[in-house]
This record gives sequence, C-alpha cells and structure tokens, in this order.
Amino acid sequence: MHERLVNLPVRHKRMKKVLSYLRDYRRESILGPLFKLLEACFELIVPFVIAAIVDKGIPGGDAGYILRMGAVLVLLGLIGLASSVTAQYFAAKAAVGLATKLRHALFAHIQKLGFADLDRIGASTLITRMTSDINQVQSGVNLGLRLFLRSPFIVFGAMIMAFTIDVRCALVFAVAIPVLAVIVFGIMLITMPLYKKTQAQLDGVLLLTRENLSGTRVLRAFGREDDEIAEFDRQHAGLTRLQSLSGKISALMNPLTYIAINAALIALLNTGAVRVNAGALSQGQVVALVNYIGQILVELIKLANLIITVSKAAACANRVSAVLSVRPGMASPRDVETPEAADLGNVEFDHVSLRYSEGASDALTDIHFSVRRGQMIGVIGGTGSGKSSLMNLIPRFYDATQGCVRVDGLDVRRHRLDELRSRIGVVPQKALLFKGSIRENLLWGNPNADDDTILEAVRAAQAEDVLKAKGGLDGMLEQNGRNLSGGQRQRLTIARALVRRPEILILDDSASALDFATDARLRMAIRKLPYHPTVFIVSQRSNSVRYADSIVVLDDGQVAGIGTHDELLRTCAVYREIYESQFRKEVQ
Repeated sequence: MHERLVNLPVRHKRMKKVLSYLRDYRRESILGPLFKLLEACFELIVPFVIAAIVDKGIPGGDAGYILRMGAVLVLLGLIGLASSVTAQYFAAKAAVGLATKLRHALFAHIQKLGFADLDRIGASTLITRMTSDINQVQSGVNLGLRLFLRSPFIVFGAMIMAFTIDVRCALVFAVAIPVLAVIVFGIMLITMPLYKKTQAQLDGVLLLTRENLSGTRVLRAFGREDDEIAEFDRQHAGLTRLQSLSGKISALMNPLTYIAINAALIALLNTGAVRVNAGALSQGQVVALVNYIGQILVELIKLANLIITVSKAAACANRVSAVLSVRPGMASPRDVETPEAADLGNVEFDHVSLRYSEGASDALTDIHFSVRRGQMIGVIGGTGSGKSSLMNLIPRFYDATQGCVRVDGLDVRRHRLDELRSRIGVVPQKALLFKGSIRENLLWGNPNADDDTILEAVRAAQAEDVLKAKGGLDGMLEQNGRNLSGGQRQRLTIARALVRRPEILILDDSASALDFATDARLRMAIRKLPYHPTVFIVSQRSNSVRYADSIVVLDDGQVAGIGTHDELLRTCAVYREIYESQFRKEVQ
C-alpha cells in the first residue's frame, strides 16, 4: 500500500507529461466539451416538449400545436446534431494532434537512447508503446473531451429536472441512480485490472511474434515450427483467457443495468399512475420522467465506458511517459575537446572492462592495447569471446564499465557523439539494407557523396558485379536486400561504410559470406585506400586476419595474445588452436 502511495505522484507527473502535448490544442480542448454541454442542454429540454404534446396537443386534438411542438423537436435535434458534430470535430482534432506529437516525440526520444537503454527496455515493448498504447491514449482523450462533462451533466441534470416535475416520483431516481452506479462502476473496477494484465500479455505475444518473423529462416532450418506454434498457442491462450474473462464480466453490464432500470421504471409507472389518478401529476409529466430515466441509464453506461477507456488510456500514457522519462545512458559532453591533428585515427584501449547489466559477469576484462592510424588490426576469437563488444566501445555504442577508450587521443566520452561517429565507418555482423535504390542505400554513409565517391567505394568493396546485376546505382533493392545473396549484401554494406571515407573502419565479421579470393581482394583494396583509415577486421576465420599488422586474440572477454600471425602461432595457444582447426592439412 505504501508503495502504491509513493508511486502516485510519479504516475501523476507522467500523465501530466503526456497531456502537456495538448498545449497546442487548448482551443479545441475547450470548445469540444462546451459544444457537448450545449447538446446536453437541448437533450434535457426534449422530454418537456414531449410532455407538452401529450398534455396539451393530444387531448385537445390540436394538430397545429402538435406540428409546432414537432417542429421544435426537429429544431432541437438539428441544433443538437450540429453541436455534436462540432464537438466531435474539435475533440478528434485535439486527440489526433496529441497522438501525432506524442508519437513523433517518442520516436525522436528512442533515437537518442543508447544500445544499453534499448536492451533494458526491449524492442517489443517499444513497438507496443508507439502503436497500441498511443492509439489507446488517443481514444481516451477523444472520448474524454466528448463525454467527461456531458455524461455527469445529463445524469444530474435529469435528476434535477425530475425533482422539478414531482418530488415523490423523483425519489425513484434517487434510489435508481446509486444502484445503477454500483452495478456500472463495480463492473468497471473489476475489469480494469484485467485490462492491465491483458496489455502486459499482449506485449508477450507481440515479442514472440516479432521473434518468429525475424527468425523464420532459423526456425525452418532447425524444424522448430511446431514448437513455436505450440508456444504461440500457449501465449495466445493466456491472452484469450484474460480477454474472455474481462469480456464475460463486462457482458454483465447490460442485463444487470436493464434489470435495475426496468425495476425503477415499474416503480416510477406505479407511483406516477397513482399520482395521475390523484390529479397531482399529468400523463405528459410521467412520459417526461420515463424519458429522463432512460437518459440516465444511457449516460451511466457511457460514463462507465468512458472511465474504463480513460483508465486504460492513463495506464498506456504512463507506459509511454515512462519511456520518455528514460534519460539516455550516454550523451554528448557539454565541454567538448578538440583532438590534436597528430592523433587523428589513433585508438587506445586503456584497461577497459565492460559489463552489460548489474549483477552480470564482465563481457570484457582489462583490455589494454593501442593502434596507430593506418594500421590494420585483426580481432579473432571464439563465439562469445567479446569481439563485437570490444568494437562497440569505439563508436561509443556502449560505455566501458572500467577504464576508457581513446579515439584521436581523447576519451570517447569527451567527444561529441555525432562528430565521433561521423569519423567511424561500422559494418555490423548482420548486413542490413533498406528498400529503395542502391544509391539511396549507399548515401546513408554520406548523404552528400557524389557518384564518383560512391563508385570508388563500390570498387573497393568488390561490389561492381552487384551494380551490373541490378542495373547500376538506380537498381532497386527489396527490404533487407532480399533480392541479393548474402555476399552481395555484405559487400554493399561495406561500400556504404566506405562512402563515408572514415578515419576508422570497423568490419565486424562482415565478410563471412565472401569466398577467400574476394575476401583477399577486399582487404588489399582497403589497404590501398588513399585516405589510409585505421581498420579493425573482426573475424572467426584466421585467414581473414592473417595478414593484419597486428592480431588481437580474445578468449572469454580477455586478451589471450597480441602480435602478428607468426608470433601468435608460437606464443598463443588459443590462436594456434583456431588456426589448426581451420587449416589442419597445412599444419600437418
């Protein structure tokens, strides 16, 4: 209980942060409810007009009076319709505007988060919060602006109007309204926690679906389709049970409320009939009271649905705000230092250790070596030895837990992030290409590059045959480069990094799909680049790093050896084991 009370101010602040995006829609947020109140006022007048027709027009057979009152009803309906449409327009404009601004702000904020932040939050929940949660917030704001004032106004207005007609009959309202409120809000309070659990379960189903879609090739390769279908069925069954339970409870709303309202209607008609016989009440007034009790029922149900929707929207808003409240784990320093010209392209790992999360073991431990500009450094080791983790520290995708990484003579934490990364070309393990032309994909490396620069990078990356096969730079690629082979994708991603003409080039196992001859030509072309970048080649193949100026051997996050190929064969057991496993015949 204490924890809930402590969290209330935090939730309030988060909700307030989301609603702050309504500032540009203050006018719509005020006009929408006001027009709804105007519609409600006309709706409360309708039973009086009907009572007048029943009491005056029908008994006297005054057709002119009936037509005039009928015209008044039509006029009230038209004015109410115009007010309702206007209110809907302003409410929708404010709600859609809020959702648009919120979605843009969330996307921009996610782009600022570091890799560690994204790992901690999770991609699946971020997708849910940007789509489903924001849509729920939009629905809640839209419904709230339209009904938050209207429904209570109708309920209490109808009860007050009933008291102005007849106090004794209005006592039925005084009993019926609390009973209806208990039924409606009781069901609401039971279902609200279920809706929250349903949203959390939906995250799990979305995560599983996303993993299956992204890993469909692996699943089919290992024949795990039936296992994944069974897991999806289990997850989906849990979601279905929650939705079914909440649906069954919500389904009790209509029968219970209609039982209560019909009981109230029987009591009202019984009391009204006695009062009519006594001459204290007219037939038209009884009809008006029946209309008012019908209005109350409708509005109480609307109010319950409103509260449920707003509660779900508030929960979703807190989830969105929680992401917006995450401070990026890494940011550009305020006082940026300028590196010395003599240090450009130099990289130094100064007793670096890396731990991805608290309580976990170190992914890297006490890494210490330095690299001069223009050198080609090979990084080799078994799976999980920390090769990619080491390379991720250079462009500051992650921050070292201990020690520091220096680029151009300065700690990477003293560089502006955009300037640091603009001087580094990274080719990740997974070759990722986007739907569009080859030129558009390569310009990601440098949006201002001309065709000569692009073609120079393509030649160095040994990707000229890809251009010929696809009709030149304007050849179209499918999403993720599905219309290319694995080797073609890797060469284009290398070309994209080279278009930047980087000071530091990181090839993170990015030539694994290339044959040995193409791999050798690629390394030779990179050595001949006129701007002489510092090159890190990460690989599990000893042949890819064999001719590097120096080779760093990693084993379980630690440096097992540093030296040339020949030196490591003599002094490093880990490197010798890797080499012998790949070139057993040559060794024999």
